[in-house]
Amino acid sequence: MKVFVQEKAERLFRHEESIVRMRVELECDPNEKFAARFKAKGHISIRDAALNAAVESDECHKAVSLLVDKLDRMLGKRARMIRVKRHHPHAVDVGAPLPKAI
Repeated sequence: MKVFVQEKAERLFRHEESIVRMRVELECDPNEKFAARFKAKGHISIRDAALNAAVESDECHKAVSLLVDKLDRMLGKRARMIRVKRHHPHAVDVGAPLPKAI
């Protein structure tokens, strides 16, 4: 199972190469209803932020795939927001009047 998670999680590095830490937790509760028996939680630490996601499914492999898809969407959205902020500078108000050039 560990190898399966590692192979699935490799695609998360295409959005962000500076992932500091990634942790995946898998839980199986036989007392839960069938559709929510397996739970997968993912925690990603990036240099300036942390992303957390959780999913539930009826199969363990399916839960891991759904979790990686969700984290991939979150990283993609974060990367798009960084690009938008970089290419759209904001106007700055100067409190005092500027001196005249000579």
